[in-house]
Amino acid sequence: MPNGSLDSHLFKGKTLLTWDVRNKIAQGLASALLYLHEEGDHCVLHRDIKSSNIMLDSKFNAKLGDFGLARFVDHTKGSQTTALAEPVGYMAPECITARKASKESDVFSFGIVLLEIACGRRSIEHRISDESQVSLVPWVWKSYGNKRLVDVVDKKLGMNFDIKQMACLMIVGLWCAHPARNLRPSIRQAIQV
Repeated sequence: MPNGSLDSHLFKGKTLLTWDVRNKIAQGLASALLYLHEEGDHCVLHRDIKSSNIMLDSKFNAKLGDFGLARFVDHTKGSQTTALAEPVGYMAPECITARKASKESDVFSFGIVLLEIACGRRSIEHRISDESQVSLVPWVWKSYGNKRLVDVVDKKLGMNFDIKQMACLMIVGLWCAHPARNLRPSIRQAIQV
């Protein structure tokens, strides 16, 4: 992939991704996850969705990579679980307690990536001095609750983004990263929003 991984652009300063490119990447990742979860012969749990596993081609189309931890599950048996694999920072709360991955935990990781795309920072930033901002999800939840989502948007974008589209992306990211597994959307529902 000539443009490397998403994380090299968001966190390592390879190039500044414009809002349009970021939105395109988010939609491409959602389409890949929809195919894995619902459209193939078998449901595939990726179990390792993170910005470093989202590869970008020459036109910045997103390709989900690194299927080393992926597992097949049968569509007819509902939301099955497999042994834990998600990386810390992208791991759904139920994975920590039950040590199992599911479609819902993939959706959780997808939500984290959406928030990283919007905010331009990692899910956990230990170098931040304000402890309330170390973890991305609570920080964005707080801004959302205060009706100040624009405050957490990646500063490198300036104000060069569509505010409604950005808010939608962040709200979907929060919905997908909801702590309660049964309150997360399916990937199809997330795409529809």
